[in-house]
Amino acid sequence: MKMNPVYKRETTVSARSFRLALILMLFNGVLALVVMLNMYSVLERVKLTAEIQYSSFTNLYVFVAVVEFVMLMFIMPALTSASISGERERQTLDLLLTTVMKPWEIIWGKLTSSFATMFLLILSSFPLLAVSFVYGGVMVYDVFLLLLCYLAVALLCGSMGICFSSLFKRSTIATVVSYGVLIIIAAGTYAVNVFALSIARMNMTNTYALSASGMADQANTGGFLYLLLINPVATFYVMINRQTGDNQVLKSLNNVFGPHPESFVLDNWVVLSIFIQLLLAAIFLFAAIRAISPGKGIRKIK
Repeated sequence: MKMNPVYKRETTVSARSFRLALILMLFNGVLALVVMLNMYSVLERVKLTAEIQYSSFTNLYVFVAVVEFVMLMFIMPALTSASISGERERQTLDLLLTTVMKPWEIIWGKLTSSFATMFLLILSSFPLLAVSFVYGGVMVYDVFLLLLCYLAVALLCGSMGICFSSLFKRSTIATVVSYGVLIIIAAGTYAVNVFALSIARMNMTNTYALSASGMADQANTGGFLYLLLINPVATFYVMINRQTGDNQVLKSLNNVFGPHPESFVLDNWVVLSIFIQLLLAAIFLFAAIRAISPGKGIRKIK
């Protein structure tokens, strides 16, 4: 199979850069230091009490997983938001479009090269996650689901960056808009649910004034809860809660947004949310391809 020329060029340039090696060293160095301090504290506790707190290893797994998730969510837009607009600023995009490559091959090459860099960073830190396997508690299925969650958030944030990089002529504007939309998806959907919950509690306490506190605890966000299906942070929160012992999605969400009745969506929250995020990523990629397609593209925004 012929390798995508854009992917080959981007990965070659990235692999030869000193910055990638420095990022790998610093990132894994910080995580390794945290792991060593955690193991040292466990050993010191064993010396004093002759007991091992297995929760320490679970907390270590959660810490590494959260750091990698945050890294993916905030670094992927930075890697991709200048991919197409940067070519346009260097006046090389028209040259790419005159080659035998199709617009979707250019977009896909840019996305996969950025994703390969992030995947290398994540894969290099997995030996640190393996410390959690020493005393059990984390299964192979958990790691697979964690990787699937990483894949979804990386593709969503990366495709979002490429989409706005294709629509805007300036990399700075594309980066700002990418982070703005990401904040709306992550924090905006949460804020909508918090507002809906506060309104529901206010209406309930006004209706049942005699038992205001008890009735307010029964208030929920209603259908607004399903907006969180597009929120990668909510998906990661539910997934990590499951892996650390809370096997009920309802319990994870009800602690924050009020009690909701059981449903098919709540029972399969993580899988459905990942599917929706991948669908959104496909929509962003389609918009990016249309934007750079000669004669069919969306009108570029200055």
